[in-house]
Amino acid sequence: MEQQELIPHLFRTEFSKITAVLGKLFGFEHIEIAEDIASDTFLLASETWSIKGLPENPVAWLYTVAKNKARDYLRRNKLFAEKITTEIRYSNAELHEIDIDLSDNNIIDSQLQMMFAICHPSIPAEAQIGLSLRILCGFGIEEIANAFLSNKETINKRLTRAKGKLREENVKIAFPASAEIDKRLETVLTTLYLLFNEGYYSISQNTSLRKELCVEAMRLNYLLTANEATNKPMVNALLALMCFQASRFEARINQHGEQVLYEDQDINLWDNDLIKRGKYYLNAAAEGNEVSKYHLEAGIAWWHTNRNDTTEKWEGVLQLYNKLLIIEYSPMAALNRTYALAKANGKPAAIAEAEKLKLVDNHLYYSLLGHLYTDVDNEKAGEHLKKALKLAKSETDKATIEKSLNKILTKSPKTSKN
Repeated sequence: MEQQELIPHLFRTEFSKITAVLGKLFGFEHIEIAEDIASDTFLLASETWSIKGLPENPVAWLYTVAKNKARDYLRRNKLFAEKITTEIRYSNAELHEIDIDLSDNNIIDSQLQMMFAICHPSIPAEAQIGLSLRILCGFGIEEIANAFLSNKETINKRLTRAKGKLREENVKIAFPASAEIDKRLETVLTTLYLLFNEGYYSISQNTSLRKELCVEAMRLNYLLTANEATNKPMVNALLALMCFQASRFEARINQHGEQVLYEDQDINLWDNDLIKRGKYYLNAAAEGNEVSKYHLEAGIAWWHTNRNDTTEKWEGVLQLYNKLLIIEYSPMAALNRTYALAKANGKPAAIAEAEKLKLVDNHLYYSLLGHLYTDVDNEKAGEHLKKALKLAKSETDKATIEKSLNKILTKSPKTSKN
């Protein structure tokens, strides 16, 4: 790998590790110092490697420089050292010789503890996702802004406010007590779920960025399954869901970055290895009697990886949606249920259910109605698709709707086909 490719790659994989370890050492009160040291390490790498060439072990080089920079900072900043002495249990005399542990085990522990600190209920979900992307995933501010379809100034302010709130709440970078893990774990899983969805369902046309969001959510979720204290059934269920969804990522988006509807996807593009991994984690999630929304959504996603378009498949999906709506109702889950209802019981039954939802401000609602009315009443199908086109915000969604609308316009105004 060439230097111009290697440094961005290492920044993505190693920045978060260095930041997590130093952040745990310094505490949230000084998290920016940890980020600055990590950033300075990569800046020096870029300057040095361009002159002297790549070191034999680039990762070890980065870790050594980061350790030295952290120690140098402690030596130069006596006041800072005194402030954190009690927190890290070292005397002032010992601080400059502190062993900054960048071993694999400590990196994983630090990232897990940082995850629980970031996913604290005192800050909003979008801030939790933003901090996760920055500190745990090594995303730059511009990349985070692109992911949220925002700008750097807004993201900087959001992250600054979130860090300030965590300092105000005196949030520690540590595992919660055993009695609190399950409660806090729910917040962590919600953040990872939203992070994955930010990539999977994002209206951004940056396909590479969207895929990376999904991969990072899966990586962080995997860390939870690899830790005995957090390897819970719902953690495995969420990872199963991510694997099943990610298995169809390439088939969902065409070469122009446009969405491909499920029934039009090329099943040869589905990733069988991810489907197998999803089944493994879904089986692991079956331990005990707990059934979370992640279990049900994973089951739905599993059915969607079934290549056979059978009544059994769609009845299975429909029953899982029925249970999901009881556990945690959401308008979008109800909307998605109507698609399964159409496949299982026919379009007329699904139309009746869909129209009860009255999601009149949502382009997906009208898109689905357009699909349901196609070949039942093509005139109404066209009307709904036109409404969807007016409400759609992204060029990708508009292009997808226009394709469906053009197909409708070539059909006769009304047909009756159940």
